[in-house]
Amino acid sequence: MTWLQGADQPLSELYDVALFDLDGVVYLGPSAVPGAPEHMAELRSRSVRILYVTNNASRPPEAVVEHLDRLGIPSVVEDVVTSAQAAASMVADRVPKGSSVLVVGGEGLNAALRERGLVPVAKATDAPVAVVQGFHPDLSWRQLAEGAYALATGIPWVASNADLTLPTEGGVAPGNGALIETLRIATSRSPVVAGKPEPPLFFEALSRSGGSRPLVVGDRLDTDIEGANASDMPSLLVLTGVTDLALLVTAPPKQRPTYVSADLGGLFVPHPAAELDGSVARCGGWEASVEDKTVRLSGEGDRLDGARAMLAAAWAIPEPGDLDAAAALDQLG
Repeated sequence: MTWLQGADQPLSELYDVALFDLDGVVYLGPSAVPGAPEHMAELRSRSVRILYVTNNASRPPEAVVEHLDRLGIPSVVEDVVTSAQAAASMVADRVPKGSSVLVVGGEGLNAALRERGLVPVAKATDAPVAVVQGFHPDLSWRQLAEGAYALATGIPWVASNADLTLPTEGGVAPGNGALIETLRIATSRSPVVAGKPEPPLFFEALSRSGGSRPLVVGDRLDTDIEGANASDMPSLLVLTGVTDLALLVTAPPKQRPTYVSADLGGLFVPHPAAELDGSVARCGGWEASVEDKTVRLSGEGDRLDGARAMLAAAWAIPEPGDLDAAAALDQLG
């Protein structure tokens, strides 16, 4: 009925590993999300293992650490897990150690393959036994062509992620998924995918964490939250990135988080559960229901409690995508 769960204790006391998305959660491009450095320091002081989990395969972990350090979030390379590393692990499971692997991508993939004892190569004539593909802004036609030549031999093909688009300072640009389509059309083949929302990246991060009770923290429904659900891991959606309550109301079941919070401060507080009584949901001082495809909300108090009641009522409807929640959202501000 409702995906959101309650927690009587702060989440930082319930989970021993936190798997963080980066952009929209910890930073917004070149700047830290307000309060994020302080929240990350507080979480570390509570002995929760922190890992930053990213679909970006173009940068090695060292580059991510440099960025975080500049933002006042001290980190080490062991704190970063990339889709390139997850892809390299998938390749390593399929080919012998020391094998040559053709890279359609950049240094992030090269470094990840070397970490797994594999040899990155650039040409099909180097006799690769697999192809691994990931985004890089300088990816050329020639690299795509070499990938097509190698894939024509029938060897395994692993992609770091399948994001069709990539946000940039200039606007929305083609992502790795668009480049995958180029090779798919040329070869009539499809890759296995390591990155979000597929589970391999989440399992790669958990295997490196040393923990057993993971919490995924993200801002995107179609990558972070869907991936957490596919991996059977609980999740916290923060509203500092691309997802707002309007999107969350109409989210399909596979993209509904376990918890929701305005920001990373949600890691340090309990999460009240909404109670559903027939078609009426209550949480804190709020009450929500759905009448004639319209979400009705009344009450006062913590606005997140109002959001929890609203979501419980909306998600009890078989097709929440048809709901009008504008008035309820205005009431929550």
